Amino acid sequence: MCQHQPLCPTADSADREAARLRAHRPEQGWSLLCNGVVIFEDTGELLPDGQIVPPHRPLTPGRVTRAA
Repeated sequence: MCQHQPLCPTADSADREAARLRAHRPEQGWSLLCNGVVIFEDTGELLPDGQIVPPHRPLTPGRVTRAA
């Protein structure tokens, strides 16, 4: 798929999110990467083979809630 030099990471590599954007639709909440991965604004992903990667937002101190 990728015609860039150096080539973008493949869809099954750990750094797949580093691939270049092919399409960006912020109004719909998704982007298509050069390696065929669709990433969503909630950080979930859809891989070219149909596999789903659940959202993986990092937990930051301001977002963590504690039970009383």
